[in-house]
Amino acid sequence: MSADAGRGAGLAPRIALVRSRYDPSGGAERFVQGAVAALKSQGASLTIVTRSWPDHDGSAIVLDPFHVGSLWRDVGFARAVCAELARRRFDLVQSHERIACCDVYRAGDGVHAEWLAQRARVQAPLAALAARMSPHHRHVLAAERALFTSARLAAVICNSEMVMREIREHFATPGDKLVLIRNAVDSTRFHPGLRAEMRAAVRQQLGIPGEAGVALHVGSGFERKGVAAFLDSLARAQSKPWGIVAGKDKRAARYVARARSLGIADRVRFVGAVSDVRPYLAAADTFLLATLYDPFPNAALEAMASGLPIVTTTHCGAAEMVVEGVNGFVRDALDVSGFAAALDGLDPASAARMGLAARESVAGFTPESMAAEYLALYRRLLHR
Repeated sequence: MSADAGRGAGLAPRIALVRSRYDPSGGAERFVQGAVAALKSQGASLTIVTRSWPDHDGSAIVLDPFHVGSLWRDVGFARAVCAELARRRFDLVQSHERIACCDVYRAGDGVHAEWLAQRARVQAPLAALAARMSPHHRHVLAAERALFTSARLAAVICNSEMVMREIREHFATPGDKLVLIRNAVDSTRFHPGLRAEMRAAVRQQLGIPGEAGVALHVGSGFERKGVAAFLDSLARAQSKPWGIVAGKDKRAARYVARARSLGIADRVRFVGAVSDVRPYLAAADTFLLATLYDPFPNAALEAMASGLPIVTTTHCGAAEMVVEGVNGFVRDALDVSGFAAALDGLDPASAARMGLAARESVAGFTPESMAAEYLALYRRLLHR
């Protein structure tokens, strides 16, 4: 926070928003884009600090120091950001990356130590040990600890109660620094009417029968997002649902092969990363995210707003939105039988009823309300 922060306590606080990379299909990037638009409409001045942000309006600060490999890249970017921010004057610095030179950290990626613990559940012992000893993961863990124990850190924005609890447990971060602000969803873009607009055409394009039950997965990084369990659940479900997998992974071919070995390749469609998930939401009947660890996926909010019941896991922040059997189901990430049973229980009438309840559950998560919560937090911090 700059020395003249008091000037920012008016209607136009000057905020730097740090996000290292831009992926047009990524949930975090969609959040940042929406947050920037909403916050600007509420009177805030925002500057994005990034390694790469194509097609920005010229206001972004792009810092991409020379690097070889991800570890050098992350360390170099963090150092460059802190050096650049020291030369500029912002009322608040909010980071989406684990850097200690910020006033506000948005814990959109959750707690890395917790992710490694959940990942170890599906790894061989040697693989789990290798992950713990990896220079990359050791750097992230150290950066995470430095961030959460930083004297400068004034607030941590958590998008789920799960993340708040994990930060308290791992780092003893004072509770008054932890602020719950859930993600927002634009219900004018994501709504049940998408079915009438797109469903038939998308199913025809994908070769999916009109009467088939379809489960949708949205999310990149297939190991963490639970695509293996998604496929296993489709194979085990007695109702023989079809599946759509939207997202990217450098080992995607392994999951295509897994679908083939399970005998379900003819009813699973891998569509890759998509910039607009609405056609696939329109084509689906259920949203199944068998994630190992996910703080609060935007994809789940978008599915619920589009009128889909969700089936997700105990280590997914979206589970906090689920009322069991009313708008979805929550199972352990490795409970394939539980996922399959949930899919079997979602006949067309049940899915439609629960989908409407799902939409009602997220009706209050508007971009405007999220922007107001952010501005209230910024002004409280500036005033203090």
